[in-house]
Amino acid sequence: MKVTIVGAGAVGASCAEYIAIKDFASEVVLLDIKEGFAEGKAMDLMQTASLNGFDTKITGITNDYSKTAGSDIAVITSGIPRKPGMTREELIGINAGIVKSVAGSLLEHSPDVTLIVVSNPMDTMTYLVHKTTDIPKNRIIGMGGALDSARFKYRLAQALEAPISDVDGMVIGGHSDTGMVPLTRHATRNSVKVSEFLSEDRLNQVAEDTKVGGATLTKLLGTSAWYAPGAAVSALVQAIACDQKKMFPCSALLEGEYGLNDICIGVPVLLGKNGIEKIVDIELDEAEKAKMKESAEGVSKVNELLQL
Repeated sequence: MKVTIVGAGAVGASCAEYIAIKDFASEVVLLDIKEGFAEGKAMDLMQTASLNGFDTKITGITNDYSKTAGSDIAVITSGIPRKPGMTREELIGINAGIVKSVAGSLLEHSPDVTLIVVSNPMDTMTYLVHKTTDIPKNRIIGMGGALDSARFKYRLAQALEAPISDVDGMVIGGHSDTGMVPLTRHATRNSVKVSEFLSEDRLNQVAEDTKVGGATLTKLLGTSAWYAPGAAVSALVQAIACDQKKMFPCSALLEGEYGLNDICIGVPVLLGKNGIEKIVDIELDEAEKAKMKESAEGVSKVNELLQL
């Protein structure tokens, strides 16, 4: 099992580390455009192998996609963050060019690869890959919902004063502060609905804290988070590589599911050796449907900026 990660920054390197420690891949290729950067990250990570007990080979490469040939799964983290004075249109234009080029280069050397998109705006970049490549839709996956759901479970566990292993919950919708739809009504503690333990006001606060999870960390750290995003990506990679048939909310191309068409947005899916093996249709009440529709409208407006 060969996994390529494009972008050796904090998220990409964390993802490589978690994959290696889980020891299910034979090789992880870390690729970056900055000379020597991926090589240094790979060397540093390989020097933890004897300490962390893994045999996965981690290789660093500077912008040579031929070394990614034969990859089973590839993760795209490339792109730039929005800078002061930069419009959203400018950000999307730059990142769209990067993601399109990266996807094309990966497919040139690994035509059967499954792609996991992390680059922001994630739902729109996932949609771009669908529109600019010819690979089946089940092999293009956006990461966001898995991360958002992990943050949701963290907030639920805090509110419940419970161990996080007791808690289950899911976030669907767009991967943005305004687009997320935390499904508080469906969240449970050991199969008991959390509404049995928490007031409506407290659950609403949990949902709001979840939505601004990324922004909260950026404010505290002065940069985007990397541990949880890296772990979220590694969990998706493992589910596919090990054919686990695990359910995660991921950004998937919808063709009628949830009443939506021609859009990539977070919905629950089963992940296995074929990528997205099934989109899971869960029952939403009227309020949840309205939030999902509003989220989709927001994602569609961003997609329009792609000028496809």
